[in-house]
Amino acid sequence: MKQQDIGIDLGTSSIIIATQKQGVVLCQPSVGAVDTRSGTVIAVGEKALRMVGRAPSYIEIVRPLRDGVIQDHRMTHELILRFVNEVCPSRLIRPRVAVCVPAAITGVESDAVVESVMSAGARSVYLVDEPVAAALGAGIDIRAPGGCMVIDIGGGSTDIAVISMGGRVRAASLPVAGNAFDNCIAHAVQEKYGIAIGPVTAETLKKQVACCARTEFEAVLEVKGHSWANNLPARQLVYTRDLYAPVQELAARIAACAHGVLESTPPELAADVGRSGILLTGGGSLLRGLAAYLAGELHVDVRLAADPLNCVARGTAASLTMGRQLTAGFRDATPKVWRSALAPRPEPFS
Repeated sequence: MKQQDIGIDLGTSSIIIATQKQGVVLCQPSVGAVDTRSGTVIAVGEKALRMVGRAPSYIEIVRPLRDGVIQDHRMTHELILRFVNEVCPSRLIRPRVAVCVPAAITGVESDAVVESVMSAGARSVYLVDEPVAAALGAGIDIRAPGGCMVIDIGGGSTDIAVISMGGRVRAASLPVAGNAFDNCIAHAVQEKYGIAIGPVTAETLKKQVACCARTEFEAVLEVKGHSWANNLPARQLVYTRDLYAPVQELAARIAACAHGVLESTPPELAADVGRSGILLTGGGSLLRGLAAYLAGELHVDVRLAADPLNCVARGTAASLTMGRQLTAGFRDATPKVWRSALAPRPEPFS
């Protein structure tokens, strides 16, 4: 029987599973819903996301990953277990699984990821740094003796790395990404208009109205929320110009972190980055005007990857076939006790 290999982008906002041959085979929100009366997980992914802001008090909506690391181990295990079983339903062929992790992840945090994936029935697990996976997924030959720089902006964290000869040379991570942009937009609307909006509305504003660079672009969207003045439902038109300041404040933090990575990069590799430019990946990189803003701050060409949302998942799957060619950023994390004998594949929580 042929062994199946899968790559998992274990993101704060979404979990994406890909194979090298089929590409992306699953994309689900990193959300679960728990009935607090019985402790039962009643929904995960899209079904749970539809309950946000609408569920009764006894149903708790859980986002088990924050800033790229696991906060709720049980729910993370449940999400991985259900999604892996959906992609690999066979209980006879256990997959090798590569999981991308933030470049600055700690040992304790990486152990939590490995434990969750192994307990979901993986044959073996490998950890891949997100910037390395993003570069692979974008089609960059990271084995070449030349530097390339990747800024991966996910939902919970931004990972920045200079990569050369199969591994990262300099890297940094900061908890400013897509969710932080959503929060700052919601706060800006509340401060300016006295209306509280939900996370879904804030995300819609980010995608349709917000712009990081001051350009000729101008959009408007009517939002519905809760008025702090009279505690009643309210509507308000929000314009692009209302969101410049809060969005640029966070973009400046990303630019400052990238500037620090470039400053610490050896001169030869920094020159390579100056020639090749910087690659933007991740869902957060789709913020309108962000590439132009970063290019202006860093004085280096910044380009958006062809498929920024799925770059990391595709690269994670591809890493399994070229692990030995990666000098850093890829490691076998399978616990020794699992290598000697395969534990039975568990059933989902009831």
